[in-house]
Amino acid sequence: MKFDIILAGVGGQGVLSLAAIIATGAMKDNLKVRQSEVHGMAQRGGAVLSHLRISDSEISSDLVAKGTASLIISMEPLEVLRYVDYLSPDGSVVTASEPFVNIPDYPDIEVIYGKIKKLKNHKIVESLELAKKAGTSRAANMVIIGAASSVLPVSAGSLQAAVEELFSSKGKDVVDINLKAFALGAE
Repeated sequence: MKFDIILAGVGGQGVLSLAAIIATGAMKDNLKVRQSEVHGMAQRGGAVLSHLRISDSEISSDLVAKGTASLIISMEPLEVLRYVDYLSPDGSVVTASEPFVNIPDYPDIEVIYGKIKKLKNHKIVESLELAKKAGTSRAANMVIIGAASSVLPVSAGSLQAAVEELFSSKGKDVVDINLKAFALGAE
């Protein structure tokens, strides 16, 4: 089994937390993991990209080759289009519906949705609404990982354990909110 993921978004959206949770969950399921990330101008609203490779055997490289990604997870819909050439023909996309408009000529959101909807397997998730329902808009990335959990080769239990592990230092309330956001995304 080999499962390659591109995780994309804008600085501050929790892309690296997503990668850490999936990687930790995969290791809990005794899978092998390789990861590479690019922070770019993340602190100034710039792109954040992570390549995450999961396998039940040795992995030779950290980077996902174009046309081979099993999944693109994006916290921002335009970022899907930036990296769509990495997606395999049978690959899936899970993206937040909310745009992060940080450039003056941001394309029409309906045009972006239309291009995403042409992809074979896609989910466009109203992550902010569900995160607020869980208790804070800051948990939008946990909604997205919940929505992607049905596609990932990692058990939901291991992903939830990874969420608990990642947020445990922030207290039980933060853990509970993030687990609730995960569950809402999974629904």
